[in-house]
Amino acid sequence: MRWERLFDDLEAQLDAADRAELAAEVADRSRREAALLRTGDRLAAAVGTALGLHVLGGGAVQGVLEEVGRDWLLLAEPAGGRAVVPLAALAGVTGLGRRSAPPAPTGAAGAGGAGGAEGTGTGALSGPGLRGRLGLGHVLRGVARDRAPVVLELVDGTRLTGTLDLVGADFVELAEHPPGEPRRRGGVRGVRLVPLPALAVLRAG
Repeated sequence: MRWERLFDDLEAQLDAADRAELAAEVADRSRREAALLRTGDRLAAAVGTALGLHVLGGGAVQGVLEEVGRDWLLLAEPAGGRAVVPLAALAGVTGLGRRSAPPAPTGAAGAGGAGGAEGTGTGALSGPGLRGRLGLGHVLRGVARDRAPVVLELVDGTRLTGTLDLVGADFVELAEHPPGEPRRRGGVRGVRLVPLPALAVLRAG
């Protein structure tokens, strides 16, 4: 009997079994980690990347991803504008790489607010620092505070222009007036309540 060959064969079998076990363990760990990822985690690793978004209602939005909040993202569009898109309005994203940000800690999605838009948990605490913890409601209240005209695209394809008068827990109220004009009493055609689940895209108007 050639003992050296026998031991070589046994060693090779053991090494192959170890490698197969390690590969299975890595694959299982990867699957378990992937199961914890949320949309915001995938997007957070793509900040600075050109993406194509398909939003509910059939709209397409393209540009460079600049920010990812808890339940929203900010895209710099080729024409120079910025588009705020709720993560809940996404129907698809192209251009993502394979990397993801670490999953948010358990319970983190509800931090920083209670109820409605502030506690939906659609995304994750995946942006840099405090900015990544901001919910869509925080962003909309900042826009309303600036009194800047906006353009809202809804998930049914409706396009609205005006100024945000009020931001509630799960809705906004838009004073409708012609685009590009400041809010003036005589120019307001009416005030429309828009539930946040109906919002697909917000742009400066």
